[in-house]
Amino acid sequence: MIYWGSTLKTYFKLELTENNIKALLGKLPQLKTEIQKVIVGQDAILDELLVAFLAGGHCLLEGVPGLAKTLIVKTMSQALHLSFRRIQFTPDLMPTDIIGTEILEEDHATGKRFFKFNKGPLFANIILADEINRTPPKTQSALLEAMQEFEVTYGGQTYPLDKPFFILATQNPIEQAGTYPLPEAQLDRFLLLIKIGYPTEQEEFEVLNRTTGTKKADIKAVITAEEIIQAQALVRQVTISEDLVKYVSQIIRATRPDTTTINYVKEWVRWGAGPRAGQALILTAKARALLKGRYSVLMEDIHAMAPAVLRHRILTNFKAEAEGINSDRVTEELIKVVPRAKTI
Repeated sequence: MIYWGSTLKTYFKLELTENNIKALLGKLPQLKTEIQKVIVGQDAILDELLVAFLAGGHCLLEGVPGLAKTLIVKTMSQALHLSFRRIQFTPDLMPTDIIGTEILEEDHATGKRFFKFNKGPLFANIILADEINRTPPKTQSALLEAMQEFEVTYGGQTYPLDKPFFILATQNPIEQAGTYPLPEAQLDRFLLLIKIGYPTEQEEFEVLNRTTGTKKADIKAVITAEEIIQAQALVRQVTISEDLVKYVSQIIRATRPDTTTINYVKEWVRWGAGPRAGQALILTAKARALLKGRYSVLMEDIHAMAPAVLRHRILTNFKAEAEGINSDRVTEELIKVVPRAKTI
C-alpha cells in the first residue's frame, strides 16, 4: 500500500500537481492486478519486472520451457498502453532483420531513385526478444547500441528509438544445442536477470484450472507511455543516503577478485561487477522503494535487488562450478560480510 502525506512536493520536484502524482503512482498496483488476471503467482517476478520498468532498464528472463516467460511479457505489454513487437531469435536471424534495412525507392514526380531506411521490429516501446541465446553473437550485438544509447545507427545515420524503450529477453538455461551464450558486454546491459522457477502445488493447480477452459481474461491498459516516463523521473528523485551509496559501492568492489580482501571471492570469482552494476543497484532500490510507498531507500531495498542485479555480472570460475557455487551464492555471502551502512 502507498501512504500519502501532505508533503509530496518535498520529495518530488516535477511539473505535476500533488493529485497527479497520487494518481500516477496509484496506477502501479493496478498494473500488477491486470497482469495477475493471466499470470498465476510469480509475485516476486512481477515486482522485479515493475521495478525494471520504473528504473528504465531491460530484463533477461531465464527459466526452463513452459514457465510462462513469454506469456508474462505479452500480458504486461497488454496492460501497458505501448507498442509491442515480438522477435523470435533463430540461428539464421540477421542484424537487418532486427534493426531494419535501406530499400531503393523512386520519386514518381522526378523519376529520381533514393534509398529509404525501412525500420525493423526494434522500433517499438516493448521488444520481446524470445530465446535470445538462439542467435549468433553477430546478431546479438545488433542490440548493444539500442540497449545502451536508445538509438540505432545504420548507413551513417542515427535513428532514435521510441520512448519508453524496453527489451525483455527470454532464454532457456538447460538447452545447449543450437544456443549461443550471451557475451558479457551484452549481459551487463540488462538491468536485471530474473530467474523463473516452478510454481507451487496450489499455483500449478490454478494454472491448469485457468488454462484448460474457454474463459479468457480481459486485460485493460492502465498506464500510458507519458505516464511511464513521468514515473521514471519520480524514481530518480527518490532519496538515498550517502551511507547507503557507499555501502553499494563496497558491495560492488567486493565482487572483484583482484581488489577484494574476501578470500572466497578470490577463490570463486573469475570476474567481478563493474560500475554499471552499482548504478543498477541504486536505481532498482529506488524503484522498489517507490513501489512500496516510500520516498527513500532502505537497506532492505538494496538486499532485495542485489541478486537480480549481480547474478549476471559476477562470473564464477571453474573451481566454483565444480563446488556448485553460483553468483547468487557469492552475492548472498557478500551481503553477510560487507559492513552494513550506518543509515538504515
